[in-house]
Amino acid sequence: MQNLRNIAIIAHVDHGKTTLVDKMLLAGHLFRDNQTTGELILDNNDLERERGITILSKNVSINYKDTKINIIDTPGHADFGGEVERVLNMADGCLLLVDAFEGPMPQTRFVLQKAIQMGLKPVVVINKVDKPNCRPDEVQEMVFDLMCNLDATEEQLDFPTVYGSAKQGWMSDDWQSPKEDITAVLDAIVKYIPAPTTIDGAAQMLITSLDFSSYVGRIAIGRVHRGTLREGMDIALCKKDGSVVKQRIKELHVFEGMGRKKVDSVSSGDICALVGIDGFEIGDTVADINEPEALPRIAIDEPTMSMTFTINDSPFFGRDGKFVTSRHIGDRLTKELDRNLALRVNKADHEDVWTVFGRGVLHLSVLIETMRREGYELQVGQPQVIVREIDGRKCEPVELLTINVPEEYSSKMIDMVTRRKGDLVSMTTQNDRVHMEFHIPSRGIIGLRNNVLTASAGEAIMAHRFLEYQPWKGDIERRTNGSLIAMESGTAYAYAIDKLQDRGKFFIFPQEEDYAGQVVGENAKDNDIVVNVTKSKKLTNMRASGADDKAKIIPPVVFSLEEALEYIKGDEYVEVTPNHIRIRKIILDETERKRANK
Repeated sequence: MQNLRNIAIIAHVDHGKTTLVDKMLLAGHLFRDNQTTGELILDNNDLERERGITILSKNVSINYKDTKINIIDTPGHADFGGEVERVLNMADGCLLLVDAFEGPMPQTRFVLQKAIQMGLKPVVVINKVDKPNCRPDEVQEMVFDLMCNLDATEEQLDFPTVYGSAKQGWMSDDWQSPKEDITAVLDAIVKYIPAPTTIDGAAQMLITSLDFSSYVGRIAIGRVHRGTLREGMDIALCKKDGSVVKQRIKELHVFEGMGRKKVDSVSSGDICALVGIDGFEIGDTVADINEPEALPRIAIDEPTMSMTFTINDSPFFGRDGKFVTSRHIGDRLTKELDRNLALRVNKADHEDVWTVFGRGVLHLSVLIETMRREGYELQVGQPQVIVREIDGRKCEPVELLTINVPEEYSSKMIDMVTRRKGDLVSMTTQNDRVHMEFHIPSRGIIGLRNNVLTASAGEAIMAHRFLEYQPWKGDIERRTNGSLIAMESGTAYAYAIDKLQDRGKFFIFPQEEDYAGQVVGENAKDNDIVVNVTKSKKLTNMRASGADDKAKIIPPVVFSLEEALEYIKGDEYVEVTPNHIRIRKIILDETERKRANK
């Protein structure tokens, strides 16, 4: 029996999880010496690389001193919490990574709480000790206090700590004496993380994740809980509704390095992938055919935000995308449900409209961005929070928001958050920065990030996580400025935009095509006005093209997808196509809009 360790790496965003995994892969000699690997090996899709965040959890394994270590890299954002919860089910211990300057942040708390509830043994790694103003000893104390607050057991509190810098590629037991390599972490894993307990008996495995291959279809991934699974074995699939379906395992794979290796049998404690099973969901149990016994299902936190998805019906539909019909979009959302546990999709009463529920704006915008890159065209409405009735009172989700800013901006931040019904809970000063914690309704966070970054000249570090449902806090004032709406379809001219610049800020470039009803800018006042941006300069023999002053145009505001979602009002859609992100009114015709608003 091979020595095994199953370990999940958890931390806040940007604390260096994926970088550490890179170094572990190099330490496990997975690559040839002359092979160039690049950075962030595991973040292999374009979206992850561009944003610098991990979205999907990944499995890899390395061999170190005759021990096979299964490493699971997890996302740090609370929006992808559905991923974290199910992945922790496969691990026996966790590496908790903490930044040596920032210390434990809200999302660290979120993930650590899940790990402690599951009884995992943590090994604390304090990363980035090469930073100039780091404070490793204080941070270690903070981690200990955090664990006490989360009701950790005596055994969990007795955790080993390793210090180092993943970027520079060294780890050590003492942060003042750097070593050559990262073996200190690997030694700590082998020494302190318990090996999985082998349970004999009838085979059992909980499906915790899935993969898709166009050759063999869906592949179930999980950890064998009890007994042994063999190739060609008949098994029973225990489903959500309590029914049991007979299936056969065609192939068994275990994780070897970055890829998979086909094996004949897998015994309890190891993580494996099963090929050839149909019709399963995440949370189903693969059990012995003679005595099928289901394992407890994975409980996933409920979504807190919803958005309307609909087909693109603007005058420009079908120009960019390949998939534009409602059938395409409906199929794609159904396919996403298979993989994305924290997502819910409901068909609305109208044709071609779906309500999609998720964990937050980021969670939903990643889905939209993925669809856009695959060639879909769609429109999405304003994000709404999910309201519940508890004990006869209307309640809404409240989040714990932390903002870390230089001292001179702190009053602005407090003003902004309290206007959005946030309450200041604590405030501490660290050197020249102030660390503030607020309780704020989820509604108030929509559109807050942009304002915070603008007001603090890009210095603020902001993070939030879901806390609980609390009674409704009252109305929150959203964007007060109105929109500038295009009057007719055509090409926008610099001449027209130049003449209208005193009306507000524009979102379009000269020579860009627009259509009637598209939002082309933001009005300086609070009402919507219709403007004609397609008016060109009339040239006669009295009026030469170059005689007047040249048009001086202020560069337009260009929105990213999240910014556009946070910006729009209730009567607007964001039109998303592979090449464009436009904002438009739901009702394009001006007279129709006036009728509807009466």
